[in-house]
Amino acid sequence: MGMMQEFKKFILRGNVVDLAVGIVIGAAFGTVVASLVEDLFRPLIAFVTGGFKENEFLVYDYLMKRLGNFLAAIFNFVIIGFCMFMVVKGMNILQKKKDEAPPPPTPSEALLTEIRDLLKAKA
Repeated sequence: MGMMQEFKKFILRGNVVDLAVGIVIGAAFGTVVASLVEDLFRPLIAFVTGGFKENEFLVYDYLMKRLGNFLAAIFNFVIIGFCMFMVVKGMNILQKKKDEAPPPPTPSEALLTEIRDLLKAKA
């Protein structure tokens, strides 16, 4: 078995793909959690405790920018999740094609094969 065939067999194993998807999704979700804390919780706590010393208009702009950062992190997470879904779907299609046996011959193909074999035997 060649090295490329072994690599293909290794990569197409389900647990390797699941592990890779888990790592990517986990990293993307970590970004969402970090953005939630950094962009929403910390500014709101600072606002409530009087940590802002600016006028209200600037505070509102600051909070809206932070909300935009958080929404961008969620949007990136959804895009990464969709891409991982498409990768897994493609891997499942490849796995299914690999596992599928060729369809049985139709009756006419079986008859033609039998005729061919008989003709070869006579020759």
